[in-house]
Amino acid sequence: MIVCHCQSITDHDIRAAVDWMRTADADTVITPGRIYHALGKRADCGGCMPLFLDTMRKNENFRVPGRNGAPILRRRPQAFAAE
Repeated sequence: MIVCHCQSITDHDIRAAVDWMRTADADTVITPGRIYHALGKRADCGGCMPLFLDTMRKNENFRVPGRNGAPILRRRPQAFAAE
């Protein structure tokens, strides 16, 4: 399925880029900009960004693995208690 019509990027392209980046560096932070760069493209209008992000995040290799290979789940920062 085409995700970005402006740059002709498919869901397969996004998944392949995420897989390639995770294989190249297990600790890398994967962003849409890095995916565009890996594909030799540049973001244009941004209309695809919600679908682009959804496709990127659904890839099992998107999250940085923890010590035992499990994804690292980050907690939301808690508000500071009033003094």
